[in-house]
Amino acid sequence: MMSDSEKVIYTLLEVLIAVGCCVGNVLVIWAVCSCRALCQTTFCFVVSLAVADFLVGAVAVPLAVVVDGRVETSFHSCLLISCVVIVLTQASVHSLLAIAVDRYLRVYNPHRYRGAVRKQNLWAAVTVCWLSASVLGLIPLSGWHNQNPTTSVNSTITCQFLMVISMSYMVNFNFLVCILSPTIVMMAIYAFIFCKISKQLRRGIGQAVESRTFYHKERRLAHSLALVLALFVVSWFPLHILNALTYYNTSVSVPPLAFHIGVLLSHANSAVNPIVYAFKIPKIKIAYKNILKKLTGSKQNPDQSSQTLDNNISSNSNSNVRCSVKNSQTVKTNINQDA
Repeated sequence: MMSDSEKVIYTLLEVLIAVGCCVGNVLVIWAVCSCRALCQTTFCFVVSLAVADFLVGAVAVPLAVVVDGRVETSFHSCLLISCVVIVLTQASVHSLLAIAVDRYLRVYNPHRYRGAVRKQNLWAAVTVCWLSASVLGLIPLSGWHNQNPTTSVNSTITCQFLMVISMSYMVNFNFLVCILSPTIVMMAIYAFIFCKISKQLRRGIGQAVESRTFYHKERRLAHSLALVLALFVVSWFPLHILNALTYYNTSVSVPPLAFHIGVLLSHANSAVNPIVYAFKIPKIKIAYKNILKKLTGSKQNPDQSSQTLDNNISSNSNSNVRCSVKNSQTVKTNINQDA
């Protein structure tokens, strides 16, 4: 058991993480929804991931404090609260998997991808992600949980996650099947994406400039999204490895403090993702700046948030056109003067 001072520190850290999750991911959702330059399929899945991360701060973190032995509830109420935390984890995994598959399809056959992907299909895929996450996360409610210790005399328990959730479910199903397996698949997908892009860029001689630009952009975005996946692994796997150690080797005694650090690390992952987007994805970084300008009252073109990148490109091309026109007019003037 943690000391009182450790409990206070743990609770304060959870509050800070929850605030970071909520503020950062609201900013991500706002940026994507308000910027037309971000109206791409991948960013719809990024919004799905941001919603899951926001709910981690708004729902999962408060519930995690509840299921840490601080509140007395009925057995099934505690079980439902614990399952909601698992559902949000699964939603993050499924959103990450959807992002990886979307990038794979775009790089594998760009022309067919542009013609086949529709918004209806996109939102259907997002819905499937959340439905499948809910089904997998709520399985303990169907019976795969620990035995109910309540009696007619004492109908409540001190709600603790491991008191209601079966460790067999957490390790053999939730970790090995629902988290580890998709993570391996995602790593394989990103490895293929990078190999495919490198192969296409090595064939750069004779390719159109637009084609090379496309693959350079895809590689930068794939690096950013792969970093998000890597941070997910670093944040979530320590806790699941500790669970596996205690489940498969009962002689191993893991201190409670290590579990609480693992929980903090897993929750912090949801607060880190918006920071990664800001530093690694230029379109989102520009959208952040435009939102902050609006919030601070700075004057700005209303359409700037959605057209910044496109305007930069068009202004460069227009300046080139103007320069060429000016040069041609100068040449004509010189010819007339000589004549």
